[in-house]
Amino acid sequence: MYMSWNLDTVHSAVEFSVRHMMVSTVKGNFREFAVELDIDPADLTHSSAKAVIKAASVDTREPARNGHLASADFFDAEKYPEITYQSRSVEALGGDQYQIEGDLTVKDVTRPVALDVTFLGVQTSPQGVKVAGFEAATKISRKDFGLTWNMALEAGGVVIGDEIKISIDVEVNEVAAA
Repeated sequence: MYMSWNLDTVHSAVEFSVRHMMVSTVKGNFREFAVELDIDPADLTHSSAKAVIKAASVDTREPARNGHLASADFFDAEKYPEITYQSRSVEALGGDQYQIEGDLTVKDVTRPVALDVTFLGVQTSPQGVKVAGFEAATKISRKDFGLTWNMALEAGGVVIGDEIKISIDVEVNEVAAA
């Protein structure tokens, strides 16, 4: 039996990090996103997930960089306002570890991406609501998604690394039966 869950945006996050000038790491997040989960609590491998991220909501704590990331050089948020992920399968790896295989679409490029997921459990809140939590992580090549803008450094190397580390924290609340 599948259960419906609502995303708790206050306790959820979609974050990323990338190497900057080959010597440091820039971290950022997306402020606006939605996640739809159909969860089978008896067997999480029968569950599915869909995420929609507003590309223009990118936030690296630097307004000029945020604007550049939203521009046609990167996400082209005006033309492609959403980044999406749709699961295709969930595999149990043992314990609370799972791998979700799905399709990530950035701009007009869709590629398979696996998420390494940890199910953090279910608790009942002081208000009597069932709450579930998940952590997910993956690494992608930004060039695989058409995010190719870069600049060469005088001493060699580039300003922006290719590997993007993605970290997702999701807390959901069970929808009460009507």
